[in-house]
Formats: sequence, structure tokens, C-alpha cells
Amino acid sequence: MLSQVVELIENKNRFGITTHVRPDGDGVGSSLGLCWLLKSLGKEAEVIVRDGIPASYLQLPGADEIRRVSEIDREYDAVFVIECSNVDRPGIEKLEEQFVVNIDHHATCEQFGTINWIDATASAVGEMIYNLCKAIGGRVSKEIAECVYMALVTDTGSFHFPNTTERTLKVASELVKVGVQPSRISEAVYNSYSWSRVALLQKVLATARRDESGRIALMRQTLAMKEETGAVDGDNNGFVNMPLVAKEVLGSVYMREVKPGTYRVSVRSKGPINVARVAESFGGGGHKNAAGFRITGDWDELEREIEERMNEAVDLAFESDPSLDVRNEYSLA
Repeated sequence: MLSQVVELIENKNRFGITTHVRPDGDGVGSSLGLCWLLKSLGKEAEVIVRDGIPASYLQLPGADEIRRVSEIDREYDAVFVIECSNVDRPGIEKLEEQFVVNIDHHATCEQFGTINWIDATASAVGEMIYNLCKAIGGRVSKEIAECVYMALVTDTGSFHFPNTTERTLKVASELVKVGVQPSRISEAVYNSYSWSRVALLQKVLATARRDESGRIALMRQTLAMKEETGAVDGDNNGFVNMPLVAKEVLGSVYMREVKPGTYRVSVRSKGPINVARVAESFGGGGHKNAAGFRITGDWDELEREIEERMNEAVDLAFESDPSLDVRNEYSLA
């Protein structure tokens, strides 16, 4: 609960902040935004992560002070865990021994914290950090604003994903008033990759296909593709969304080989089609239109099973509400 978080901050002084492995824009932006807020209140705070920070987010204020660790090696009054489905997600040992504050906007998040502040109506954790700043009486500095705006723009797909709300746009407007330059953030997010991203995209798109229904698109990324192109984690950000530009495609599946027989799977959808349920059925989770999971087995068999679950999700959306006009909306005959 927000009130519990406010009370904790007011009464304690030393805080660690972390997010999930392979940090994304919301994880990094929200963590740094919270760190700047805590410091502005006279608290000791630092961001710690297991993995490196993608180049797109290195220009954020404070990014150069993020510390990479494999285990908790300092004493904290509490550790804020940002946008993680469970306590293992940050990949940092001894985290479970800490006073953990779990902050997330995924409805599927486990209640693993001593304090759990979950707001599934928020477009990003960044939106929640902005609300925390207001609730605790803090000033939204330019540093906080830039970090929170990065969180918003990445988790809403530049404000065109379904999680974008009136509240999201109002927060973004307030951040711009503080001094954020939207074009500068967008340039960092979308135009700062190396050529390896282009080379990897070429290979991944070559695998793109649609299932028999024409409603589900599927893509693969092998270990060899990553090695051949020199790609690094983060170079494939957003690949899963690309098939959705086709009006006939209602759902997208992107399977990435992380080791022989083991895959990370990202699933996306349009409109009322709930892919979070698909992810949950495989032990993962996420949002209605954006989710993911990790899976092990035979690639072809797993892909067929995922394809079947995705089609079930599409069918369920129409069966649950026959008045839905998604087929016409996306020009699907």
C-alpha cells in the first residue's frame, strides 16, 4: 500500500533499490526516479542490479552510479524491488533476507514483499513513483522527471499501447512542464542501438510466419543468430511487436533460445485478447496485451502448444463478449 511505503520512507534512512535481470526502461527509469526522490528527502539510497544497463538508458541522470552486484553486500533498512514477479527475478542473492518493498504494476505479481504496493491500473511503475513523490510531499525535480518519463514512454510503447490512460498522459504532461524533452528521450530509446540490432532483426524477421488461422504470428531467435550478429541483450527490444503492424494479426509470439532446449517467450496481442492468461498457463505472467514466460522442451512441440493457447485466447475474447467488433476493427475477414 502507498501509505505504508510513505510511512517507511519517513521513518527509515538507508535504502537499496533494484529491478529485474535484463533491465528495461521502466525498471531502470523507475529505480533511478525513486533513488533521486529518496535523496531529495535526505535519505541514503542507491540502485543495485545484477546485469548491465542497456545503452538506451545510460544517459539517464544517475545511471553512471548504478552498482552491479551478485548479492546484497551492504546493510539497508529496506530494499525496494521494482517491477518483479517474484523475489528471485532480480537475480541477487540474499535479497529474500531483507525487508523488501515490492512495487509493481502487474496484476500477476506475487505478494513476496514485507510491503506490497501493486497497482495494476498504472501504465508503468514510473507512474507509481510519480504518485509516491506527490504523496510524500516531494518536489518533482528534472532528474526525477526524466527518469519517470523514460519509464512511461518505454512501457506504453510511446503512448500507443492499451495501458496508456488519461492519467498516464496527464503525468507525462506534468513531466514535460518540469523540463523533460520528449524528443531527447525518444532518440535515446529508439535510435541509439548498434548495427547488431539491425542484423539480428533481419534474421528474426526471416523466420516470421502466420498460423493457419492467419491471426497469430510467430518468430524465432536462435543462439546462432545472436552469435553471428554480435547482438547483446536488449538489441531485440520490441521485436515481438512488429508482426502486430499487420491488420490481420491479433497476436504475436516471439521465442528466443537462451540455451539448447530452453526459451524465453514474449507474447503480445491487440484489443481484448488476454495473453497474460496464456503466459500464466506456462508459469509466467504480465499484462493483458503483453506478457512472457520461460519454457523448456522441444522447440516445434512447444511452439504448436503456444500457438494453440494463443488461438484459444482469441476465441475466448469473442465468446466472452459477442458484441466485440475486433474482427472488423482490425479488418479480419
